[in-house]
Amino acid sequence: MFSGKTEELIRRLNRARIAKLSVRIAKPAIDTRYDDENIVSHSAQTIESVPVQKATDILALAGDAEVVGIDEAQFFDSDITTVCQTLANQGKRVVVAGLDMDFAGKPFGCMPQLMAIAEYVTKVHAICVVCGDIAQHSYRLVPSQERVLLGETDSYEARCRRCFNLGADAGRREWVYEPEHV
Repeated sequence: MFSGKTEELIRRLNRARIAKLSVRIAKPAIDTRYDDENIVSHSAQTIESVPVQKATDILALAGDAEVVGIDEAQFFDSDITTVCQTLANQGKRVVVAGLDMDFAGKPFGCMPQLMAIAEYVTKVHAICVVCGDIAQHSYRLVPSQERVLLGETDSYEARCRRCFNLGADAGRREWVYEPEHV
C-alpha cells in the first residue's frame, strides 16, 4: 500500500486515452474506500471505472475496448488470471494493479500468477514510515487476522522488511535539525 500502484494505473490508462485508444476500467465491487464506482488513489487522483462482483464480469465489460484496466486485482477470484489471458489473447492491452503481498507478508491471491504471465511487471515501492527506507510490506495496525480488511492509513502503514519484522517494537527515527556552526 501507499506505493503509487493506483496512480500508475491511472497514468497509464490516461496515456492510452491520449493515444485515442478505447479504454474500459474495472475494480472489485468490494473496494468502496474512496468511491463506490470510481478508482481513486491515496493522493486523490481519480478515473471512472465499473465495479464488478467477479473476475469473469470483466470479459463482458471489456467489449471492443483496446485497453482494459483492472485495479486491486488481489481482491478478485482465481478466474482473474484466465480473464487477463483471454483479454490479452484477444489483442487487448491489459493493465493490472494490485498488492503482491498481504498483511502477513504472504503472496496475495492471484498476484503471483498474474506477475508470471505478464509481459511486463513494474513493481513500485512505498517509503517505510518508520525508518525511511524502501518499503515492500503493508503493516497492519489494527488487531485482525482477516486476510481482506479494507483500510487506509488508519489500518495500514508501509514498512521495509526490517521494520515489518520488528512489528510494534519498531521505533520511529527522530529527525533533528542541527545547523552547522560557523
